[in-house]
Formats: sequence, structure tokens, C-alpha cells
Amino acid sequence: MAVKIAFFDAKDYDRESFNRENQTRDYDIHYYKDRLSARTAELARGKEVACIFVNAECDAHVIGLLKEYGVKLIALRCAGFNNVDVQAAKDAGIRVVRVPAYSPHAVAEYAVTLMLCLNRKVYRSVYRTREGNFKLKGLMGFDMYGKTAGIVGMGKIAKELIKILRGFGMNILAYDPFPDQAFADAHQTRIVTLEELYAGSDIISLHCPLTDDTRFLVNSQSIAQMRRGVMIINTGRGKLIKTGDLIEGLRSGQVGSAGLDVYEEEQNYFYEDRSDKMIDDDKLALLLMMPNVILTSHQAFFTREAMHNIAATTLDNIADWTAGRELKNEVK
Repeated sequence: MAVKIAFFDAKDYDRESFNRENQTRDYDIHYYKDRLSARTAELARGKEVACIFVNAECDAHVIGLLKEYGVKLIALRCAGFNNVDVQAAKDAGIRVVRVPAYSPHAVAEYAVTLMLCLNRKVYRSVYRTREGNFKLKGLMGFDMYGKTAGIVGMGKIAKELIKILRGFGMNILAYDPFPDQAFADAHQTRIVTLEELYAGSDIISLHCPLTDDTRFLVNSQSIAQMRRGVMIINTGRGKLIKTGDLIEGLRSGQVGSAGLDVYEEEQNYFYEDRSDKMIDDDKLALLLMMPNVILTSHQAFFTREAMHNIAATTLDNIADWTAGRELKNEVK
């Protein structure tokens, strides 16, 4: 009998990529539009696997419900697992797997896209020319060549970004509690403390996981240590930045611009069409009005290649679990 999978937060593009990959596997995938929460957990009743995404609620209470409904494996189709109570899952006898690297190139390239669009005011220029305004006033940027980028984290995405930015002729500072010195030496990257990175960077890009140590890493204290007019890029997790403090930094000019593909309270908005509703999150609404902010809906990963890799790796993880093989992508 085919393994039954409760697939939460399913979008059309998820169905397309997973159905294509499942043609040679024949899993019994049940797609649900709702994301996992205490309210929706019952959809997993009678399914061995719960497949979830970044904004799922998977705390101890929800995990208890999943156990009651017969779930034995939580298959994350993303790299981050900060939304899963891993200890509660372990206590419940539910194993957790993830997709650690579906396309580091996609996210790194998107981070550069945000940098270029902010720096050269591309979005503002497009709006103007569509209205017949071809003036250059207010569109001046700066050469990225010779400037300094500070990269927080040295995982796969960060390393791809460093390679790209070195191609622009930028100087690179990097911070990681467990730095890869060999990579740094090979790519002319200087390992520094966070304080040195803040003080020495024209652009700061966040590529670290969300943990107790990194939650609200960017706050009023850290912003005060940065170069005035710094550009901040976040394609990682929304809660790496304390949004209220970022807004104050933008208002004062201490922060020159921000490119955000994630948001502190994104779960109520991202991946949904809210165009016919008022945005009742005051901070989000304010960010969307700021001319020196680009905010997108957690789409940095979203390429054809990444979607294929997500589907393939997720179903490979399930296949390994079904066959009793070692789970190389298990979260412990």
C-alpha cells in the first residue's frame, strides 16, 4: 500500500513539481491549501507523513495532535526548521527531515538582485518611465566595485553570494561562529567579529539560521554600530531583524535602504493574495510605503531548478524513511 502524505500549504506550483516527481514513485499525496496548525492538523489523520513548509505551526501541541492522528514523519520541504519543536517530535517518536540545499545559487542570486535594484533605484525608474518621466533626479547609485559587503553566516548560500560579489570587485567581510577559513582564504574573504562586520560594511546580507542566538540579530544596538547609510539585505528568516528598530533606522538615515524577502510576522500574509484586503499590520504597511525598501514575498528560492530539487529531495527523504535507510537529512 502506498505511503499516504498530508501535504500542507499546497500551491499550484507545488502540485506540479511534486506530481511530476511522483510519477516514478507513486506516493498517495493528499494536497491541502491550509498550512499546518492546531486547527488544521486533523487533515493528517490516517497519513504516515506530514509535509510542511516554512510558515507551518509545528509546536509541541501540534506535534501531539499529529502523533494522535498517526503521523510518523514530518517532511519539511525547506531548509529551515525553527518552526518545528524538534525535541517534542523526538519525544513523540516522530522523525523530522528537511531539504538542506535545494538551490543556494537561487537565493544568492536573488540577494544580489535586491542589492542592485536598491542601489540603482530600478523599481523607481521603471515606475517613472511608464508615466513618461525620464528624469534622472533621485536615481543616483554607487559603484559596488571597491565597496565592502558583510556576510553574516558562511553556509552554502553565503558562499555562493561571496563568489558573486567577488566578481563585482567587492571586498568581503564574513562572520560565522564556525568559519570556513579554507574557503575564506581561497576567495579573499576576511573573517571578522560581528562588531567589525557592522562597522566596516557598506552592504550587510544575512544568511544565518534563526536560533535563540540570532533572533533579532539586527536591532537598535547593532544598527547603531553600522556605517551610516548601510544597505541591509535579508533573504534568510524574518525574525533575524527586529522590524520596529529597522524602521527607526530607516527613518533616521542610519540605514540607507533595506531589501527584505522575509518579514518578522510573514505567516499571515506571504504566499497569499491579500490585494483585496487592508493590511492591518502597521509595520508591514509602513515598510511597503518606504521608497528605500524593497519587500518581496519569500521568493528568493523560487526557480524551476529549486522546485525540482525540493520535490526530489523531499520524496527521497520519504523513500529513505519508508525503506528503513539512514536519514541523511534528518533534523536531530
